Amino acid sequence: MTVQSARPRVLRNEVLLVLGVSLGASAVYAVVSLLAKLTAPKPLSQQTATLNASQAPGRPWLDLTYQLLGIFFALVPVLLAVHLMGRDHGDVGRLLGLDRRRPLPDLRDGAVLAAIIGIPGLGVYVAGHALGINATVVASALPDVWWAVPVLVLSAAQNAVLEEVVVVGYLITRLREIGWETRAAIAASAVLRGSYHLYQGFGSFVGNAIMGVVFAYFFTTRRRILFLGTRRVLPLVVAHTLLDVVAFVGYDLLHDRVSWL
Repeated sequence: MTVQSARPRVLRNEVLLVLGVSLGASAVYAVVSLLAKLTAPKPLSQQTATLNASQAPGRPWLDLTYQLLGIFFALVPVLLAVHLMGRDHGDVGRLLGLDRRRPLPDLRDGAVLAAIIGIPGLGVYVAGHALGINATVVASALPDVWWAVPVLVLSAAQNAVLEEVVVVGYLITRLREIGWETRAAIAASAVLRGSYHLYQGFGSFVGNAIMGVVFAYFFTTRRRILFLGTRRVLPLVVAHTLLDVVAFVGYDLLHDRVSWL
């Protein structure tokens, strides 16, 4: 077997290993969590899915330490994926659109994408909860401490970097190198994104899978979408960060004052 003919197999193994230490593992846990909810005495709509929970209740400095360590180590798979791609392609920042060549357009595109995704996404969540196919998402369960909002912002950025770099930039690029058609790679990326949100319920799977299709199409197409540039991951990171900051911080600040939250 030549080096060239062995490459698809090597890349398949690489993809499985990267996902196995990151969001692929999260997807498996999410499926098990959903099964646990579905077999519990309470209906799914009466159960909760908690994000950003306290790691050491009553011990704020230890809790902060755990939170920061969790954020840091969650980004290691991103560094691994970038490192592996860098051995093949050199300038991964330019390849994936993670460089700083166009900061203002990236921020603009990210903000527009956040608006396009955020409002319908909220509607999908509300509809899923009303239909009984989604748990109640508690976006923040941190204690009332000074570091809660900064940690929520860091958590939002960590989620964005991990998901968009690994599930969009890395995964789609590698699948296409293996020989997958673009549409199949987009579908795989979207299904994976929906799968690791299944612990929240079926509505979150659908909403995040749709988001996955939009983001993956934005990354893969060479055509401009409206006035937005494409083929860059950084606007996706910006959009995802904004969505999660609004969800996490908004919930933390307002859930005691706004009943429908």
